[in-house]
Amino acid sequence: MKNSEFSNLVKEIQEDVIAWRRHLHKYPELSFQEESTAQFIYETLQSFENLEVLRPTKTSVMARLIGKHPGKTLAIRADIDALPIQEENSLSFSSIYPGVMHACGHDGHTAILLGTAQILSTLQDQIKGEVRFLFQHAEELAPGGAVEMVQAGVMEGVDMIIGTHLWSPLEIGKIGVATGPVMASPDTFSINITGQGGHAGLPHQTVDAIAIGAQVVSNLQYIVSRNVDPLDTLVLSITKFAGGSAMNIISGSVEIAGTVRLFKTELRPTIHGLMERIVKGIVEAHGASYVLTYNEGVHPVVNDKEVTRVIEETVCELWGDEALALMKPSMGAEDFSAFQIKAPGTYFFTGSGNKEKGTDYPHHHPRFNIDENALSNGINMFVHAAFKLLN
Repeated sequence: MKNSEFSNLVKEIQEDVIAWRRHLHKYPELSFQEESTAQFIYETLQSFENLEVLRPTKTSVMARLIGKHPGKTLAIRADIDALPIQEENSLSFSSIYPGVMHACGHDGHTAILLGTAQILSTLQDQIKGEVRFLFQHAEELAPGGAVEMVQAGVMEGVDMIIGTHLWSPLEIGKIGVATGPVMASPDTFSINITGQGGHAGLPHQTVDAIAIGAQVVSNLQYIVSRNVDPLDTLVLSITKFAGGSAMNIISGSVEIAGTVRLFKTELRPTIHGLMERIVKGIVEAHGASYVLTYNEGVHPVVNDKEVTRVIEETVCELWGDEALALMKPSMGAEDFSAFQIKAPGTYFFTGSGNKEKGTDYPHHHPRFNIDENALSNGINMFVHAAFKLLN
């Protein structure tokens, strides 16, 4: 089948895909709570032909399409969960649930993969090998749903995997691709400092946890600027500083929390060790105590060279070289990496930003929205890339 014929199939289902996306947007569900979402996906997939539809975990869905000819197995993944954000859009399909919103495009990802499954299911006699459609729960909440799905066996026998993220910073019509590191590993940490509280007018009788914590925050920044090779990309951000209860009371405790973003996971012991040394030195010098907890996040997303080459070729064949945007690595994170540990794969970005339509708000913003023309672009990428990869 020619590229134009594939694209025509995408046009035929465009209205259905938009309707699916709007339904999902109207009824969002948080990570590990996607029961109605998963049931909607399951029932929609069952309405297609030639698919074996499964429930690997409580709130995830997988469909298998076995081609009529022998070949490799390709997995395609979409995430399905929403975020704890109060939507500020006034749409006919805005979220009906207070404080819950699809503010990262996962409703679109799900609709794109449903559309891809519908089209490919009608082309079973042309498919070599197997296409496996993975609808993953809980991307937004650590430890993430990808690990659970892998543990449930969804990647057994898979030779390669692809996925996409609708991307508002990238204009509609562009497809962003990168080879190698794409998204960072999101480690987290917390530091609880215990001093001795007291009267604000008698500071010499206290051990001021807030003053000590301020020094800790300042000195942790030296890890990036003075202790790590500048060529080893690293971010250390303090995102929480909580302590104190009144203007005339010196706090005896403070809680500090944050994130470390990196691509070289072998740096983790070094970073953890430096944090321990810095916190210990400052806290003990002032007669306080502390507890430091460091949690390793998912692995970085690293795109496979050969699979990425095929994705780039697909973009250029569909829309010309001008549609291909070469992306820089991002310090954002994605648990797509859990699938890449099992099989080589590529995670690319489908542009959905359109200032005229107001779809250029950043991800996780209460006014986030997508240009729904991006849905067809995502399906075209998946359908065409699937045949190229399996052939």
